[in-house]
Amino acid sequence: MQHEPAQERRGILVPQEDELEQPPYLYPDYVGTRLRAPKEPLIILPKTLSDITGPIYGHHRPGELDNDLTRQHEGEPQGQKIIVHGRVLDGDGRPVRNTLVEIWQANAAGRYRHKVDQHPAPIDPNFSGAGRTLTDDDGYYRFVTIKPGAYPWQNHYNAWRPAHIHFSLFGRAFRSRLVTQMYFPGDPLFFQDPIFQSVRDEKARRRMISSFDLEATIPEEALGFRFDIVLEGRDATPFERPHA
Repeated sequence: MQHEPAQERRGILVPQEDELEQPPYLYPDYVGTRLRAPKEPLIILPKTLSDITGPIYGHHRPGELDNDLTRQHEGEPQGQKIIVHGRVLDGDGRPVRNTLVEIWQANAAGRYRHKVDQHPAPIDPNFSGAGRTLTDDDGYYRFVTIKPGAYPWQNHYNAWRPAHIHFSLFGRAFRSRLVTQMYFPGDPLFFQDPIFQSVRDEKARRRMISSFDLEATIPEEALGFRFDIVLEGRDATPFERPHA
């Protein structure tokens, strides 16, 4: 099945397909894909009027503090404050404007604020781990957050996920959602992480790793990391496969 070769056609964001640069639906080392991978050929669902006219950003547009995860509670969260910023671009380097960018992540101890996450790490009462913002006319976005910690998971013996932040991007409708993960440079856990390794092209994997940005770093307050997201073409950011 071929997708339309543009990052947005009639309101639907479409990632560039490449069997080595994009993760497969089934990657046996990533145990979860053994259950989620589709067992029948994929079909294209017909687009309905709600795909175009439905709510774009839910009931409310992003608020003043939605992109600053360190100011959403009464106290300051624990951990290293960081700035995560970059641009959302199409395959020709043009900005993708007014796109909803959402993030979610573990706290500095490597724990999500979710009932399913029960591993023995503290919950930070001043950190919810979720934010959102809109790209500006230059395709630019910016978040203030806390560097997440690594955490154990039960994929294989002594499995740990590298520190990462989940990114979700929308076009003009919820149906157009694309999801990826941003990692940090020099993480020692890359080699044993099947989610990261499911992108089999080394250059493509590097496109999921942010770069330290001294210019974005705030003296005595926060380290800066840049993460540009490219929606198509030879420099496309790898995106996660939707769950079946």
